[in-house]
Amino acid sequence: MRPDQAAPNVRQGKSNRETKPTYVARFGGKEGQTLTLVESSDLLVVRTRSRTVIDPEEPTEYPNLSREAAELLAMFEQVDSYELAGVAVLRARVRRGAQALRDKARQLLKREESIWFAGRVLVDEVAKQPVLYTENLFIKFQEDAKESDVRRVLRDHALAEIVKAAYAPKAYFVKPPEGIGLDVFGLAQQLLELPEVELCHPELIRRPSHKRAFEAQWHLRRTTINGKTIDAHASVEAAWELSQGEGVTIAVIDDGFDVDHEEFRGAGKIVAPRDVSRGTNDPRPGNLDNHGTPCAGVAVANGAYSAAGVAPKARLMPIRLVSGLGSRHEADAFVWAAQNGADVISCSWGPPDGDWRNPKDPRHKAKFPLPDSTRLAIDFAVNSGRNGKGCVICFAAGNGNESVDNDGYASYEKVIAVAACNDMGMRAAYSDYGKAIWCAFPSNHGLASLTPGIWTTDRSGAAGRNPGNPRRGDEMGNYTNDFGGTSSACPGVAGVAALILARNPELHWDEVREIIKNACDKIDPANGQYNDNGHSPYYGYGRVNARRAVELAFPAQRKPIVRAEVRQDVPIPDLGEAKVEIAIGESRALQGLRVIVDIEHAYIGDLVLTLHPPEESKLQPVVLYNRSGGSRRALRQTFDPVNTPALKATLGASPQGVWTLVARDKAKRDTGKIRAFALEMEF
Repeated sequence: MRPDQAAPNVRQGKSNRETKPTYVARFGGKEGQTLTLVESSDLLVVRTRSRTVIDPEEPTEYPNLSREAAELLAMFEQVDSYELAGVAVLRARVRRGAQALRDKARQLLKREESIWFAGRVLVDEVAKQPVLYTENLFIKFQEDAKESDVRRVLRDHALAEIVKAAYAPKAYFVKPPEGIGLDVFGLAQQLLELPEVELCHPELIRRPSHKRAFEAQWHLRRTTINGKTIDAHASVEAAWELSQGEGVTIAVIDDGFDVDHEEFRGAGKIVAPRDVSRGTNDPRPGNLDNHGTPCAGVAVANGAYSAAGVAPKARLMPIRLVSGLGSRHEADAFVWAAQNGADVISCSWGPPDGDWRNPKDPRHKAKFPLPDSTRLAIDFAVNSGRNGKGCVICFAAGNGNESVDNDGYASYEKVIAVAACNDMGMRAAYSDYGKAIWCAFPSNHGLASLTPGIWTTDRSGAAGRNPGNPRRGDEMGNYTNDFGGTSSACPGVAGVAALILARNPELHWDEVREIIKNACDKIDPANGQYNDNGHSPYYGYGRVNARRAVELAFPAQRKPIVRAEVRQDVPIPDLGEAKVEIAIGESRALQGLRVIVDIEHAYIGDLVLTLHPPEESKLQPVVLYNRSGGSRRALRQTFDPVNTPALKATLGASPQGVWTLVARDKAKRDTGKIRAFALEMEF
């Protein structure tokens, strides 16, 4: 993460007192949504060479600083930090003369041998919260761009490839020349204007907001706590008679996980653990990372000791992400989940919230576009996860008592945005609202209520939320009784999705979402403002009823299926094509069609797969797969009208004739083979 080292070159905007430079990033392509940043007058970003985070409250921790630098730093306070990068964001303690103090500190710290850089900080134009940039760019070229044009653009702009994205064709994180500073914004816009480029924006980092608000598991069943009957649950215990999440894997992306907790024990409970920020397979939390463990507990805790998750027999894939909102590691988390067998992905984080208690907080109006890199990674998980049936992705709606529709993450059309309701069956005071809310799940209230919140797992011992105080959980410190916010609601719905998939693994992601919609209870009818479609801006389609959801997931009576398959190794030459044919004699009209492929290739991202229906059907060829998957070496996937809408054209037609699968290799160096090609037809 770099300070600015160049003059602003994007556009000018006005502050209250003077004209200030503004910097614009565009997400979604040439006509996409913009994020406008301005320079803060009182913030300073500092990175040490040792990657030790500077904290002015602890000057003795930095013996290599000169006395003058240490005394000057004492006039600042730390407002944010990124431990992996060794970056601290500091604010001048004085209001008058803050900019002059910042500039003085910046110049002095640049002369210190132990400081790698010290620079100005950009903030969101509306929310006024720090946004750091790495000097890296995300760029995606048009799918029909020639490889030679891609290399020419990278070469002409001196862009070094950091990593090729595995989740989208012709997409890269690249590094411009060292020291480009704020000119990276202008370069991104310049690149985006090229006809060969589809998407381009700087890699912007901000502190994610973990969606939490301030004894018994009342959210799972009707119960009595301190003599009070609590009947505001999601009918989870009743659902366990039919499903407990057996065989389903929930990936929880968060700040770290106590994988040694007693409620996560058992052979096969934890699968494919990952820390995408450090690039290791150890997702254990850092010192203050107390959020991921309770999130995981709400979803999948075994219930063997003192806390059960919504899906107690589901597997946990813990994915630690502490790199900051919008980082390339954020995209990596979704790709890891999809490629390693996650069925459901739970994300209890997102853009920072405004103060839910203060309706005049200007942060309520801030808009946070979804970065293209993250959007494409989510698309990859939805399109390629679960062998093409798609991962079910849940996002916490947010805790700002503000519009979720300003949050590009939770409002994305391919995820489930989860609001929070309380122990009285009404809206939690902090819960976000809007058109994108899909459903609600029980959590704490935020204000005085019948219970402190949700009882779930905590980091073992004194390290977590509960240091061992029985009034905050258990006396050992292994459980907390006050988890909450939409952070707790989100993994609750992820657990319900697991219960559904355990009952019917053939469901696609959007079918699971539809079942959740149809299984909701319309709580708080007097205040919910439900429209004619049964949607409330506060509860979505209502509070999830897990029992009803599992009942709706029971497979319907299946139609007769005819399967035709060819198994033979057909070579795919470099820059060539391979064909496999299946002859179908059946003439009845198709009611359903699934295309199953099994392909090995040294670089799956080179391939375009096209299905050619029989000539006599007059149906158009269907592109099944178009150069996604990156460096993966195998493609075993099922395509159907849900994940490949072009296949809908085959429904109602006769399948009689010869169907041909064509695999084309579109890039140099790598080869492979088609192992199997099958058609499953419903009549």
